[in-house]
Amino acid sequence: MVELTYNWDTEPYTGGRNFGHLAYGVDDIYATCDRLMKAGVTINRPPRDGYMAFIRSPDDISIELLQKGPAKPPQEPWASMQNTGVW
Repeated sequence: MVELTYNWDTEPYTGGRNFGHLAYGVDDIYATCDRLMKAGVTINRPPRDGYMAFIRSPDDISIELLQKGPAKPPQEPWASMQNTGVW
């Protein structure tokens, strides 16, 4: 499933956020982020809450990852991982 969002406010957006962002529901946010990180993808906003993470596509588009169902319990290394770059 793909969720498309739209930014209704008048704030100017640049750098891949000009249309809102894409959001994908994933079965296991920790496993998905681990697999992406091992493939060289930067996790800009780690899933510290067990529910939401952000990455950037190669063409600089912000992509949100959402845990399907309830949030997973906080887990390391994600719980203490800091943001990287912008999301």
